[in-house]
Amino acid sequence: MNQRRISLITLGGTISSEATRATSGVVPVSGADLFRQEVEHWVPGIELLPHELRLVPSPSLHLDDLLALHRYVVALPDDVDGVVVSQGTDTIEETAFALDLLGTAADRPVVVTGAMRSRAAAGEDGPANLVSSALVAASEQARDAGVLVQFADLVHSARWVSKRSTFHVDAFSSDPLGPIGYVAEGQAHLEHLPRRRPALAAPESATARVALVSTGSGDDLAMLPSLADAGYDGVVLSGVGAGHVAASAVENVSAAASRIPVLLASRTGAGPVAERTYGYPGGEIDLVERGVLTAGRLSPVKARVLLALLLSAGLTGDTLRAAVASHT
Repeated sequence: MNQRRISLITLGGTISSEATRATSGVVPVSGADLFRQEVEHWVPGIELLPHELRLVPSPSLHLDDLLALHRYVVALPDDVDGVVVSQGTDTIEETAFALDLLGTAADRPVVVTGAMRSRAAAGEDGPANLVSSALVAASEQARDAGVLVQFADLVHSARWVSKRSTFHVDAFSSDPLGPIGYVAEGQAHLEHLPRRRPALAAPESATARVALVSTGSGDDLAMLPSLADAGYDGVVLSGVGAGHVAASAVENVSAAASRIPVLLASRTGAGPVAERTYGYPGGEIDLVERGVLTAGRLSPVKARVLLALLLSAGLTGDTLRAAVASHT
């Protein structure tokens, strides 16, 4: 492999965490330069350019942090061949999807990774994930593939990947399509590339507050109409099955949708929100007639990222509806 220059951007998370005397449990403390040494030891053909952008647990990453990450990546010089982003695994799917929506990987591969075991644990997986991610980011195959997630030597598309385990090392999967590639013997292999969609214009800042509300059997969603009064600009409703709510909830859904956008996703984790199958009160046909938008195959957390970006960019009405439809 010719010498490749890879930007390593660290945000914190388990991969950066160690035990300290001041706390019980591990916390993010390690910087990017240590990661550079580890990767360059195992892959001499890669020059890693470390930059510590944030040092926080991933639940504390705000959409504004992801916009800052996007701006940093697109401003990198042309001689940077690829990018690896390391962060906590809890919200990797949100980071990767936000970057993918914004077209962050338009000029060079962008790979997001992390670790399930901290630097204080036996058999830490962070260094191996960094090495494999650097190999993917350095690969010509990864160009024009959109933002990718590499974990445990499997390569996932940002659109489909999700975290499926709280502790297993192979914590990520891509239902229903599976990984798009893998890393073996020091080489990245991408077997099929995802369909590319037009990039969203990045808003100046993440001004929109979007709630995520999950429903269940018999839930009347009584709190839904009050979200607008609480300062929320939109809400993602994680419905049961193919995107449904209880009959007792429909008036509350209507009341909410009359004031703020309501985007309906499925809590199942696989399969699209239905469009024309169920006509009972609380079924998807009824909800759409009440002004609810549908998220297609997007998971609830990814639907929230999409809606927050669109609302922060100032989209409303039919323009918002069209943008949702083109990215779900």
